[in-house]
Amino acid sequence: MEQGIIVTIDCETRTTREINLALREASLAQTPVRLSNPDCRHNLAVGVTTPLSVEIDGHVGYYCGGLCDGVDIRVAGDAGWGLAENLMGGRIAITGAAGSAAGATMRGGTVIVGGDAGARCGIAMKGGTLIVGGSVGVLSAFMMQKGVLIICGDAGEALGDSLYEGKIYVRGMIASLGSDAVISDLTDEDAAMLEAALGDAGIDARPEEFQKIVSGKKLYNFSTKEKEIWKTAL
Repeated sequence: MEQGIIVTIDCETRTTREINLALREASLAQTPVRLSNPDCRHNLAVGVTTPLSVEIDGHVGYYCGGLCDGVDIRVAGDAGWGLAENLMGGRIAITGAAGSAAGATMRGGTVIVGGDAGARCGIAMKGGTLIVGGSVGVLSAFMMQKGVLIICGDAGEALGDSLYEGKIYVRGMIASLGSDAVISDLTDEDAAMLEAALGDAGIDARPEEFQKIVSGKKLYNFSTKEKEIWKTAL
């Protein structure tokens, strides 16, 4: 990618559709892009599935960076709900806070939220790493299936509810754990991963300050009693 050439797109003079088409063209040409005056525009930089570097100078609305693969998106500001939804690969980092459902259903890559994130952060994650520099809201990591969620602040109620697989790390207070979410011992492997991830995100924190939450695996299958009830019913 030619890092010396940066194309600037003024969001005030184009529709969202025009902006996203220009980003796809830039990705094919391997040309970095800067978006100016985003003014909380929704659906910016979505559906880009080839490598592309994007700098966004300001706040963005909902679904920024959704359905992307191989992107490097940096937002100097806050983001609305659905940040990086279904991200397949690459890196999306914002300096500010994110709304609800940040990193929802993401399958790969890295998402970094500099500030707080709203409710249902990391819901149904299927891979990748989601790092939140601040606190998260209720039902974060609900039905998480795979991946890593690192929370450097506090966590709201029902953290990890119906957690299937994946790992959650929390530095601050946990209001409550959801169904089948349990606290586990931090291993040397966990500490090494946290140190690398936090260093990459530019967050000053020590691995030993975090609690680790995993699935208790009691919801994987019906209990013997429940199986018998179902057999009788059939």
